[in-house]
Amino acid sequence: MPGNLLIILATSLLVIALFHRLRLPPVLGYLCVGLLLGPSAFGWVDYDDNLPQLAEMGVVFLLFTLGLEFSLPKMIALRQVVFGFGSLQVLACGLPLTGLLLWIGMDIGVACLIGAGLALSSTAIVGKELGSLGEVFSPHGQNAIGVLIFQDLVAVLLLTLVPALTGDRQDAWYWAVATTLGKTLLLFVGLLAVSRWLLPRLFREVAQVHSAELFVMLALVIVLLTAWITHLLGLSMALGAFLAGMLLGESHYRHQVEADIRPFRDILLGLFFVSVGMLIDLNQFAEHGALIAGIALTLLLVKGSVIALLARLRGNDLETSWRTGVALAQGGEFCFALVTQAQHGRLLDGQQASLLLSAIFCSMVLTPPLLRSAPRLAAYLQRRARGADPLEAIAAHSTTLNNHAVICGYGRVGQSIARILEQQAIPFVALDDDPVRIEEAAAGERNVHFGDSRRADLLEAVGTLRARLLVVAVNDADIALKVVQSARQLHPALPILVRTRDDSHLARLQAAGATEVVPEVMESSLMLASHALVLLGLPRSRVEAHMEAVRRNRYRLLHGYYPGGQANLVDAHGQPRRLLHAVNLNEGAYACGRTLGDLRLERLGLEVQGIRRLGAPLQSADETLLQDGDAVLICGGLQAIEAGEALLLTGSD
Repeated sequence: MPGNLLIILATSLLVIALFHRLRLPPVLGYLCVGLLLGPSAFGWVDYDDNLPQLAEMGVVFLLFTLGLEFSLPKMIALRQVVFGFGSLQVLACGLPLTGLLLWIGMDIGVACLIGAGLALSSTAIVGKELGSLGEVFSPHGQNAIGVLIFQDLVAVLLLTLVPALTGDRQDAWYWAVATTLGKTLLLFVGLLAVSRWLLPRLFREVAQVHSAELFVMLALVIVLLTAWITHLLGLSMALGAFLAGMLLGESHYRHQVEADIRPFRDILLGLFFVSVGMLIDLNQFAEHGALIAGIALTLLLVKGSVIALLARLRGNDLETSWRTGVALAQGGEFCFALVTQAQHGRLLDGQQASLLLSAIFCSMVLTPPLLRSAPRLAAYLQRRARGADPLEAIAAHSTTLNNHAVICGYGRVGQSIARILEQQAIPFVALDDDPVRIEEAAAGERNVHFGDSRRADLLEAVGTLRARLLVVAVNDADIALKVVQSARQLHPALPILVRTRDDSHLARLQAAGATEVVPEVMESSLMLASHALVLLGLPRSRVEAHMEAVRRNRYRLLHGYYPGGQANLVDAHGQPRRLLHAVNLNEGAYACGRTLGDLRLERLGLEVQGIRRLGAPLQSADETLLQDGDAVLICGGLQAIEAGEALLLTGSD
């Protein structure tokens, strides 16, 4: 097992890095890793009994974190979705799927069992993707999570029915169902009592110790203990973990618990998807590719259509209905277990089981791209609903504007700027690509429009050629860069103000034509520093002059920082952060007796922030001669700092 685990993690590292570059969901990467390493491809990993048990813990951790976000009051509010919509979904999807299985000649008992299993969806994929897209609490997200909770309970019931159909179980199936429901109720009551009286005291004691290790350990113990107890009761470990997380979600410690277990969840969930990929026989695709594709598409169409229709009948709007259908249309991981058990019990032959597993796998692979394309499709449909050519409507709204401001990105920052402009009676027009935000804003403001700010034709439609200022307030620095490039080509003389998170993209934005770049982190640091200087007794005019000098120098004084032990050395886009590092020149260092100009550190991408000699700061310039004992403070990326230190000490870079 250790060797298998090493191969899986090493291969996942390479494949997920590649998928990240290609902007593909990591779930697909893990599934591909399983396919590559499985017995039908390279066969580097043996599928033993330990791997699925370890991988199942990924689903347990995922459901626990989802439960943390759904506190008990929220779940009570969702009871109609869980039990009403959930039961209707399983019944309405199970019946036509059972009918299709009967049509191809399957026995009625097996067809009902497998049909109900195919009605279940993938908790792991849907939960993971909704979380990464930030749609857990959207209307379709709440529908999906509520139905998945009910499906987990149904999965346990179905798995208990397999022995009854094979003749290995003595008691009747209805006793098995009643026993399972009773165990679920007992588990809920027990967890409710523990979460009310025991867990708050435990967390309070651990929090008073101020030990991060103890807090992480307690969080892991809670998750694993809950899963173990649920397993002993013969229930789904994922269902028990969700109940535990839901009850713990009412405490003050839920955010810390969620942050502590996230790394374990992501790694174990990756192992789960790898284990799913390893179950698939690639030879089946070569022999019966068209049949597998047909089964997978039929499953997606039948389930997606039925679920969308049910959501619409329950009063959801059209968009929420079809997005709920897209989210739940695939087959689920519990159906893998159900088909496997049915094959072992000789209810299905090997050919039937293999075809079903391959089709379910294909439906799961298609789900992440479908979920990720749904927001763009929804935005397109909304634009179509508003009119055939939104550009003409936007241009008509903006035709009277002149010497106005254009705001690209209408989030918190963009809205704050708009309010201040409105107070000063300065006209403005705003663009944003979030349809929900625009729908809310457009109810009270006619000058806020939906659209991609990177499009030159859209910038022209909002009157950028007549504008006095363009403010780029989007969150993504790459998008901001493209907006600046498009605007600069359209209007070479237009002042462009760009807001960024930090200074990592400052040079690129300035090179693209941004007039001013305001890094939020830098400005907040300057504001805190200015308040500190005023409180220390310095004259306000002197403080303001000093802060303005820092801004004129493009925040050079604030570039880089000393990394801590837990610092992330790359930003959200995978770019290296600018760091500070002090290089102490000992006797015999290469830089001793040479000037900064001789060393030419800037060619390595480094800035010299300062020099300290005998504990006192020394003005740094090209003609500054370095001496033994000097400390040279350099700023740059990690690789540049390593090269600069080597140059200063040994002369090699």
